[in-house]
Amino acid sequence: MSSSQRPLRYDLKVPPHGRIELQLPLPVASRVTVYVVEDRHEADELLAAATTSTEFWDNPLDDEDWNDA
Repeated sequence: MSSSQRPLRYDLKVPPHGRIELQLPLPVASRVTVYVVEDRHEADELLAAATTSTEFWDNPLDDEDWNDA
């Protein structure tokens, strides 16, 4: 994916008949790549952990102790 491409994300629930249709904000005949990933609760937890703040690690006193170790 180039830096000029903007990914689109749709969180959907599969209906009983198993078919999903989308209206996309793209020109007719655009070529697209579709990835289907089953949503699982564990993935949400991992994503949240990966995107949390790193402020915990920004501690000058702790840095001083570790730098002298």
